[in-house]
Amino acid sequence: MHIRRLSRAMSYPVLALLIVTGSAIQGRAQGHDGHGGKPSGPQQLTAQQNDLMKTVRDATVRFRNVKDPGEVGDPFALLFGCVSGGDFGAMGLHFVRGDILHDGDLNANEPEILLFEPTRNGGISLTGADFIVFKAEWEVKHAGEGPPSLNGQLFHLFDSPNRFGLDPFYTLHVWAWKDNPNGTFTNWNPNVSCDAFNPTTEPPAIR
Repeated sequence: MHIRRLSRAMSYPVLALLIVTGSAIQGRAQGHDGHGGKPSGPQQLTAQQNDLMKTVRDATVRFRNVKDPGEVGDPFALLFGCVSGGDFGAMGLHFVRGDILHDGDLNANEPEILLFEPTRNGGISLTGADFIVFKAEWEVKHAGEGPPSLNGQLFHLFDSPNRFGLDPFYTLHVWAWKDNPNGTFTNWNPNVSCDAFNPTTEPPAIR
């Protein structure tokens, strides 16, 4: 499975942060050290950004009432438990679709990661999507095009060397189903919580 190529022997908690951390800005891809602070505040979405929100909603609406997104058909799997950012809020549960993780491409209709919030009744609630593409794999298919974007929304770049010791990659969160007062495309959502997360099994091994 392609997900195995991602770890490079990283520890489980660090790998979780690697996959899910990211934000987007206008103009150029953001450097990897800008992911931790609080955003300046809510943003006014452009027409393109609203279209992206709608596309992501249309692509993920079938996952709104599921106990496990893998039951719908696509091979999504929970890999990283529930990711919390303390004072910044949380990102929640990350269900990763391994079959497209290393395809070097992006498609707003096929996010690599679905974001969920655990609920107190033991269920999950869809909050959005996270898109990821590795820089080298992107450049093979898109030589000369520059950083990736969806509907004009530029991705966040984790360059190399980085704190994770991994190859450069781009990532973008889209909070399509859960309001984020800090911005639709920011990393952490203060309206998302991991308090209800109660794993009953060990997370799958990352090789």
